[in-house]
Amino acid sequence: MKFKAPAFLMALALVAPLALAAKADSPALPAAATADQVTTSKLVYGLLSDSRYAYRPRALDEATSKDVFKRYLETLDGGKQYFTQADVARFAPFEANISSAIRGGELEPAFQVFAVYKQRVGERVAYARKLLKQEPDFTTDERFEYDRKKVPWAASSAELDELWRKSVKNDWLRLKLAGKKPDDIRKTLDKRYATLEKSVNELKGEDVFQFFMNSYTSAVDPHTDYFTPRTAENFNQAMSLSLEGIGAQLQRQDDVVVIREIIAGGPAAVDGTLKPGDRIVGVGQGKSGLVEDVIGWRIDDVVAKIRGAKDTQVKLEFIPAAEGADGKHHTLVLTRQKVRLAEQAAKGETMTIPAANGEPARKIGVIKLPTFYQDFEGRRRNAADYASATRDVAKLLAGFKNDKLDGVVLDLRNNGGGSLDEAIELTGLFIEQGPVVQVRESGGRVTVNSDRNQGVAWDGPLAVLINRGSASASEIFAGAIQDYGRGLVIGETSFGKGTVQNIVDLDRWPSGETQRFGQVKLTIAQFFRISGSSTQHKGVVPDLAFPASVDATEFGESTYDNALPWTRIAAVPHTQYGNFAPLLPKLETRHDTRIATDKEFQWWNEDVQQFRTEAAKKYISLNEATRRAERERQDTQRKERQVQRKELGLALDPLADDSSDDGLTGNERDIVKDAAREKAAEKRPDPLLRESASILADAVNLLANDRPLSAQVLPQSTGAGRWAD
Repeated sequence: MKFKAPAFLMALALVAPLALAAKADSPALPAAATADQVTTSKLVYGLLSDSRYAYRPRALDEATSKDVFKRYLETLDGGKQYFTQADVARFAPFEANISSAIRGGELEPAFQVFAVYKQRVGERVAYARKLLKQEPDFTTDERFEYDRKKVPWAASSAELDELWRKSVKNDWLRLKLAGKKPDDIRKTLDKRYATLEKSVNELKGEDVFQFFMNSYTSAVDPHTDYFTPRTAENFNQAMSLSLEGIGAQLQRQDDVVVIREIIAGGPAAVDGTLKPGDRIVGVGQGKSGLVEDVIGWRIDDVVAKIRGAKDTQVKLEFIPAAEGADGKHHTLVLTRQKVRLAEQAAKGETMTIPAANGEPARKIGVIKLPTFYQDFEGRRRNAADYASATRDVAKLLAGFKNDKLDGVVLDLRNNGGGSLDEAIELTGLFIEQGPVVQVRESGGRVTVNSDRNQGVAWDGPLAVLINRGSASASEIFAGAIQDYGRGLVIGETSFGKGTVQNIVDLDRWPSGETQRFGQVKLTIAQFFRISGSSTQHKGVVPDLAFPASVDATEFGESTYDNALPWTRIAAVPHTQYGNFAPLLPKLETRHDTRIATDKEFQWWNEDVQQFRTEAAKKYISLNEATRRAERERQDTQRKERQVQRKELGLALDPLADDSSDDGLTGNERDIVKDAAREKAAEKRPDPLLRESASILADAVNLLANDRPLSAQVLPQSTGAGRWAD
């Protein structure tokens, strides 16, 4: 049966979540795949090996089998801290039979490898906990080399013992430097290592199956992924910025699920009973439903019980944070509703760039867009209120226009992508009708995707701020703005992801089935800028560059060993709104002059260089005196900077009093305090954003005051808008 792909295409985010969901009393891990998983394996193979579906299909030959085997071991033990060379040698027969295993769904060896992994985790954890009996000696000059990507597998258990000894020593030292006493350190680390083992023991067969299938999909293409039905649901909710539930962000701590944050506008917020820090210990369905004890459950299983169809009821049994872990149990019934996840939606603010050198003050609007989201199901139903990045940005632009702002900066830093349709439509807010991106399918056919909506939402000065984390749909948008000469692109060279993915629902094949087989996010095409250049590998190069915060050899498309190569195709005709080349030298001169006295920008640059220097070492000292001196240097630097902020009249850093490292992991911290710290971090001074707004203000002023330059940069015949006053 020939599969018909859904109509929508996606320039998707870079990383898909793994589903780790199991109850504490779950049965033993199965030794083989279920019937549904056997069918799924065959379906995934059919997709990835057929050029009708995959942009770059890969035959499941001997070379691919070796690659899948390598990736599966990396998925389980990427740090090479559990398996030995002898273990890997034992797995050799599985490596030789991977092709037949995937084609026929004969996946018993994948479960057998995982069983050995599970055993090795238990052994390593037991050894680590044993080491806690005696405090390490921190007077030696040992160092812990944490980057183990390229090291060989350990030759023996003794070699792993030495690795773990240093790892435990580092964990202990971090807590000691944070002021913890030996008994508290032992207690914290013992619980940490026990939790590690428990998390592996709680994994179910569906998790192991997903690990293995993604080892296969990633061998074909770095952006092709397999989703189990539950993972697919979570992915689709993230893309739509909505879910049906009570409106609370949950986090597991120890054996209990705790409320981290109440989402504004959701049922929990409207009711007002639940507070951050409250512990959920039981869940029931309906007002009179039996409450199940959920202590010890994995968080995904608890979430699955709490979520449900709109207008249905869920009963929660909880312990208020103020009453402690052994407090009285309370009961609350909430009616589920559709909850908008506004935290990831577009947000706007206004920055004032003060008058200087005889030039007027400028008001610059800033729009922060974390992802190119779209509620695909809502759009298919033609719902009036479906979530859309373009719709939200258009509303913000209308407000900026009414306020008569001088320019807009669209902040796409760390925006990993999203809907291709949204990238096209968002571009249309700034240009008249015209091509936005070219899409080449596996057979070579090229389709030009265009903005077909008349008019623009913002015709004034525009800048796009990007960094290495800006990928896919972000690169489509930034590249189009740059090719049209519609605005300035500022920041770092982007990620370099130039491929298009489609969500393929595997349950569409066996018609009429319920959700049993999951979905595949499949690479089906490559996109090209209207200039003909691909962003693949090379990314979008900014017009004005900030110092690189991340080494391109460590992060970006070029770090994938099987990424598509860069190439180009023919350009397509398009309007040229402006040519900023004559303006750039003047902007760079002003930028350099300004940052020479901009303390916050200098501090940021210093921190970046220090981070890159430390990261390049790939090891950390285990000598207490050395580490303490470094910690004191950082603490002193942070305090001195805060003093200088006060003296210079700069905004204070809300995290200036935080210790540089508390030695704890995320689920060991006080959840309420950690959530508050996360919120405070959003309010830290952002010198890069402020400098981007200043650069845009410079451009407005230069073009307003220099008519010959304005005529060079913005030919009036192109309808360039209000760039020049």
